[in-house]
Amino acid sequence: MAEIEKYGSVKRFGARYGRRLKERFGKIELEQRKKQKCPYCSALKVKRIAVGIWECRGCGVKFAGKAYSVGKKITSEKKEDIPQESNDKKQEIQESQKSEISEGLETKSQSKTPVVEESEKIIKEVA
Repeated sequence: MAEIEKYGSVKRFGARYGRRLKERFGKIELEQRKKQKCPYCSALKVKRIAVGIWECRGCGVKFAGKAYSVGKKITSEKKEDIPQESNDKKQEIQESQKSEISEGLETKSQSKTPVVEESEKIIKEVA
């Protein structure tokens, strides 16, 4: 038989809202309610006052952060499984597009429009 996860604070919802939503909410709420590390004094005494407002009870500093944590992004397990190759391919494509654009700009700047050519002729004749 599979091991049953403990829901913790989301038990208050009972049979409502579904298992997945309660699990997601439980992870976020657990992260939000635990004591965070202060970026100023490095003490584990930072508590959330309101959405995005945090206060260190060690040094007394109030500062802005993210909504549910001071600065760490909450990630799901599925996002960790993304292979790095796709990111490398995206970077290669972006670099090749940048080089194509810069080459295109160089060829455009080398070829002159008829108006520019005429004006250069007139300037040479006058001088």
